[in-house]
Amino acid sequence: MGNNDILVAKFGGSSLANAEQMRKVKAIIEMDDRRKFVVPSAPGKRFGKDHKITDLLYAVKKQALDGEKIDDTFTEIRSRFVEMRDALKLDLNIEKHLDIVEHDILNGASLDYTASRGEYLNGLILAAFLGYEFVDAADVIFFDGKGRLDLSKTESMMSGRLKHTEHAVIPGFYGLAADGEVKTFSRGGSDITGAIVARAVSALVYENWTDVSGFMMADPRIVKNPKTIERVTYRELRELSYMGASVLHEDAVFPVAEVHIPINIKNTNDPSHPGTMIVSKVGDENAGVITGIAGKRNFTVIAIEKNKMNAEIGFGRKVLEALEQNDVSFEHMPSGIDTLSLVIADECIDGKLKKVKDDIYRVCKPDVIEEFSNMALVAVVGRGMRHQVGTAARLFHALSEAKINVRMIDQGSSEINIIVGVENDDFDSAVIAIYNEFN
Repeated sequence: MGNNDILVAKFGGSSLANAEQMRKVKAIIEMDDRRKFVVPSAPGKRFGKDHKITDLLYAVKKQALDGEKIDDTFTEIRSRFVEMRDALKLDLNIEKHLDIVEHDILNGASLDYTASRGEYLNGLILAAFLGYEFVDAADVIFFDGKGRLDLSKTESMMSGRLKHTEHAVIPGFYGLAADGEVKTFSRGGSDITGAIVARAVSALVYENWTDVSGFMMADPRIVKNPKTIERVTYRELRELSYMGASVLHEDAVFPVAEVHIPINIKNTNDPSHPGTMIVSKVGDENAGVITGIAGKRNFTVIAIEKNKMNAEIGFGRKVLEALEQNDVSFEHMPSGIDTLSLVIADECIDGKLKKVKDDIYRVCKPDVIEEFSNMALVAVVGRGMRHQVGTAARLFHALSEAKINVRMIDQGSSEINIIVGVENDDFDSAVIAIYNEFN
């Protein structure tokens, strides 16, 4: 675990969208003097049809590349930051920084540099508002020659830089590439920055402040008022995130998981709610049977049958080679003694299905090869499942009662997830039926 006197707080775009939200953030930080290091995102939407600053920056870059005038779009960006500065009554010459950004974009600055300026400018305002030191992420976060995070160099430089800093704001989403240019993480990457800062300062907890009170057991757009998950392990979270549960960037887990720093997902608009705590390990004796339910639509299954497949050396390798040659990845590969099925996301196989089937047929010479489209996957995740007899029976009974046809079953060897395939049209009903069975 980390130091008892440091919390790292990352705030998302909706938490920093305007001056009113900024004041909430300041109040949260002042509630606990252990919140020494703060990582901001770029300003998000203030209302339904508003624009995120990062989207406007991407638009400005496209206009510049297309030889169009950027004046109107950049004026919208400029006014957001100036309005925020004025509303917070800050003595900060934000115009100077905006002028530099506009000049750089007009003079061919990279897309990554352009996209990162929302976090940079918001960081300057937040640092001035809090009275914290501003530390440019390009001075403390580094990528290697292949564009991957150089964690050892980053950790060394950042811990050295922050060791003697009482309080600091470090903008999220970007760092410095090996060629000296600004480079961004993938979209939503401010979560990763926060995790890196938490690791570098050996924080007690990495707080990730957003607009929801933690992870829900199921998608609230499908299940009405689902329960909040109080505690979830990194492994469970990874399974749920992979299957579409999106509160935290999935790559944000690794920097802190390795050093056992817990992540606390909290709501800027409801700071007293405990949110969700993401930890390395949870005592299983208090676990519910399932932790959460997540899923995705639009998969295709390629089903292969061949007599005595189990005795044919290298059969699986040949099947996977056919996929590799067509640059297609698969999600799951359930198998039986004479059968093997490939579950593939439609977006991966789009336009390639006939070629993949032909290649499998040519290389493997199966007796039958069929395709089934229009499938959704539902993942039921929970560390408690391995200790509870009859979990799968309850799951399939719930689906049967809801008149839902199960087209595929796949249970991971870790025994913390069961994945079922259903028709796309049955996806919402399946999630609701499973949620109701276990709650």
